[in-house]
Amino acid sequence: MSLGSPGNPAQLNAEARWDAFDPVAYVRKNYRTVLPVDAEIMTIVRAHFSDHFRGIPGLRVRGIDVGAGANLYPTFMMLPWCDEITLLDRATPNLHYLEQQLDKHDRGWDAFWQELCLDDAYAALPGGPWERLSEIARVEQGDICALVDRPEQWQLGTMFFVAESLSTADKKFREGVECFLRSLTPGAPFAAAFMEHSEGYWVGETPFPACDVSESDIRDSIEEFAERLRIYRVGEPGEVRPGYTSMILACGFRRTGSS
Repeated sequence: MSLGSPGNPAQLNAEARWDAFDPVAYVRKNYRTVLPVDAEIMTIVRAHFSDHFRGIPGLRVRGIDVGAGANLYPTFMMLPWCDEITLLDRATPNLHYLEQQLDKHDRGWDAFWQELCLDDAYAALPGGPWERLSEIARVEQGDICALVDRPEQWQLGTMFFVAESLSTADKKFREGVECFLRSLTPGAPFAAAFMEHSEGYWVGETPFPACDVSESDIRDSIEEFAERLRIYRVGEPGEVRPGYTSMILACGFRRTGSS
């Protein structure tokens, strides 16, 4: 049965079995090594953040990784610039995984940090990523859509493969993007990644939903709330798993106007 077919439990909007999510299996399947698409994403985002903050010496900001889950490299990409990072996730297993990583980390993530260290701002971080992460990161349980009640709280943000993975509903996808971007202060840099035309995915024996979104859908959902937006198609179809056409990376800044 396809994940996108009627009757599949993953079809239920925001009612997927999030507490059955297996972060260890997810990491083993997706982040055992640094795939070329991961390296490409990190290269683009590393430059986006570094180019912005390099001209503002001494500035320390509050960052947020929305739907942090079992992927640490979006948080790694914010480390040199932050004195506080919120790791927000809904699923209890993911929260436990993140807490464990702050205490005793999986050495597999070191290869991702080494990719970022091609930029001096990362290479010069005292103590490397783990000491800094344990000092400034805070794991928090929460729903992305609840960020509607926390506008303009963070000065830097990442959101990787979250908004299109909330449910099968386009309305929920757009709500997720809006809540993420509204949680950032005007002018804040951000990076967000999406699976284009995703059919949903499995973690172990458990299916999880996805909203079928195109590059234009992604752009349209972001443009009202962002400026200096750049959209990148990264990786190859099926490079990570079957059932999607491309990864879409969006980098920009929270709009400073009225949106």
